[in-house]
Amino acid sequence: MKWMAGSAVFAPGASLLQAANPASPSAIPDLRGYGSDVGSLLPLIEGQARKGDFPLSFLRPQVRSHSAWRRRARARLLDLLHYSPPPCDPRPEVVQREDCGDYFQEKVFFNTTPDVRVPAFVLIPKRGKFPAPAIVALHDHGAFYLWGKEKLVENRSEHPSLTQFKRQLYEGKSTASELARQGYVVVVIDMFYWGERRMLLEKDAADWRERTPGITPERVLAFNQRASTSEPVVGRSIYAAGFTWPGVIFWDDIRTVDYLVTRPEVDRHRIGCVGLSVGGFRSCHLAALDDRIKCAVVVGWMTSFPYQLKRKVLHTIGHSMIVPGLYRDLDYPDVAAMAAPAALMVINGTQDKLFDAEGVRVSHEKLAACYKKAGVGEKLCLRMYDTPHEFNIAMQKEAWAWLKHWV
Repeated sequence: MKWMAGSAVFAPGASLLQAANPASPSAIPDLRGYGSDVGSLLPLIEGQARKGDFPLSFLRPQVRSHSAWRRRARARLLDLLHYSPPPCDPRPEVVQREDCGDYFQEKVFFNTTPDVRVPAFVLIPKRGKFPAPAIVALHDHGAFYLWGKEKLVENRSEHPSLTQFKRQLYEGKSTASELARQGYVVVVIDMFYWGERRMLLEKDAADWRERTPGITPERVLAFNQRASTSEPVVGRSIYAAGFTWPGVIFWDDIRTVDYLVTRPEVDRHRIGCVGLSVGGFRSCHLAALDDRIKCAVVVGWMTSFPYQLKRKVLHTIGHSMIVPGLYRDLDYPDVAAMAAPAALMVINGTQDKLFDAEGVRVSHEKLAACYKKAGVGEKLCLRMYDTPHEFNIAMQKEAWAWLKHWV
């Protein structure tokens, strides 16, 4: 009880929150030296994990056609999401437009379901030929919940806590703004549970409710800790209601593309996506589920899931990332292989403690074999950097070149 009372963060993003806020206390007990995070339960858990080829893997010898396989694999993934909102008119509303020098920034609301409206920034370059290529920029988890889309967009009055977060995960860059300067129309939404879609409680103070300019770094940290503590409760509530958290995330991202192609500035045949961490997880699944994505960049989120079970679930795999039952049929690189024939860049860091090193190696090998079998090996780029969990400037430079080539 004493440990629980002093704990601040229980969610899988705790290590990232501590990276962004080094002063935050550790809420996870130190399990180093215990062999496994689940102790004596590991044999049963690992015994249920798939060994070798997964039943729906594209690499199974009897599978010939990539397009036929993708239809089956995609249908299985969509079925397991237990979330399939009916088609809807996005009914967009532009509520603000700002001149940001090289581009205009619009604040927009649009529907992703008949009764859910999401906030977004749309960045429109001033120079370039229209209709222009477009990018869906996907923000991270980071155990940093008070802001979402703002993590990727420049703001003259940005809060110091957000500036520090960008320094540590993006080497100070606002990636959506960087892409707009390169001539892309860029859209970035608040993921469910982040930013304007964050969870607020009835008695929350005004600084949390309104994100007042004077909110202190300590209060920002306290909100992020509260949200991290509550994430498992929200996840359990979602699953108890009969749907999945990833279902909401993936469909919001697909419907973001639905909205994007209605914009007259956008060339619907040249759309890419990019994200770090859970943004990379989202980028991978958006490319896997939506043929309109022609190029995807996945940063800091590629592994073989059976390798995560012993020591890497605690800080990595939370309710917002689990599709129950999926990993009995498909490993994560199998999901990524659904993106083919779209171009795909995957970047991992050798010092990234969120993922088992052997699992990363195996996932890269499997993904390469899938793209080769699909006949589009030249459209896959697998990169390792000697870095921790981040999307630094060198990575960004390589990612932007990849997007330029394929989008």
